[in-house]
Amino acid sequence: MKGLVSKFYRVISAIAVVAVVLTACDTPSTLPYYNTPDFTPHFLTAKEANTAITHRIAPFEFKDQHGQTVSEKTIQGKIHIANFIFTSCGSICPVMTKRMKLVQRAFENNGNVVLLSYSVTPWIDNVPTLKRYADNNSITSPNWHLLTGKKSSIYTLARKSYFAEEDIGFSRDSLQFLHTEHILLIDRNRRIRGIYNGTLQLEAEQLIKDIEELLKEG
Repeated sequence: MKGLVSKFYRVISAIAVVAVVLTACDTPSTLPYYNTPDFTPHFLTAKEANTAITHRIAPFEFKDQHGQTVSEKTIQGKIHIANFIFTSCGSICPVMTKRMKLVQRAFENNGNVVLLSYSVTPWIDNVPTLKRYADNNSITSPNWHLLTGKKSSIYTLARKSYFAEEDIGFSRDSLQFLHTEHILLIDRNRRIRGIYNGTLQLEAEQLIKDIEELLKEG
């Protein structure tokens, strides 16, 4: 009898889990999906997003401040946050780095959250230069990568994958200097889920809340 009761409760528990999953799939996300460089928000269920949202961050491969190769495999199945800086910048970059440090602090021990800071002057920001920048700015998380590589590859990824300068940047000449205060939030499937002004404290705080929401999506 006890065995039958135990089996009954296991079945009920399994049904409850399936019900929760199905409900989540049928409920629109609280965070929008972005499919185009004009950042039109789409509030969709997970099932709808799988077919309606076709834009993904393209594959990439760069070196970080430790000389390690970082690619789309590094962020596979993980949430990542991206911004674009250069180490000699004296205007918005130091502020953006300060805001990114808030994210570093909030998810320091969470391997499912990765920070990517792409250099927009990679011909200057080689691996040793990025390492000095990291040391000078107390960038200590193993999940925060400062990236350098071929300029054209970084700029193409920034403009065509991350829509870093929105619709203006998408069609801008690839040789024109890239400088943006935007921080982008990307989900586990390399889909854009948020855009934030990296110079503002409140935006950084909202970014942290939205990362927490994405982590719940599983």
